[in-house]
Amino acid sequence: MTKKRGLGRGLSALLEDPGTDITTRTGAPAPRVTGSVSELPIAQIEPNPFQPRTTFSPEALNELSSSIRQLGIVQPVTVRKVGVDRYQLISGERRFRASQLAGLEQIPAYIRVANDEAMLEMALVENIQREELDAIEV
Repeated sequence: MTKKRGLGRGLSALLEDPGTDITTRTGAPAPRVTGSVSELPIAQIEPNPFQPRTTFSPEALNELSSSIRQLGIVQPVTVRKVGVDRYQLISGERRFRASQLAGLEQIPAYIRVANDEAMLEMALVENIQREELDAIEV
């Protein structure tokens, strides 16, 4: 008589199987989940084509870049996925530019689902709540 394999081994056999252990690192990068914060390569992010801000103070960007080198990014940028390993910035253009100046290769980012209209709305809200836009930019 042959012994049955798989069935009848009990729950502990399944729980002890390394293939079912989600707490074990596999070496594979964690998937990027929409709505979560992920570390994204800066090279995979393109600027927001609907960015309401058209002028960026070089002095302010240098100050922010210095701060980022010392303290890191405090608030992640927000992006939307536009292709395989391609993202488009929704908000955080100054943080994005300052991170590039600081020489960072990755940046923390919230990944959101947004159409063009929602993207423009989020960018406007972000900018109105932050540093003043000049009259032409609004």
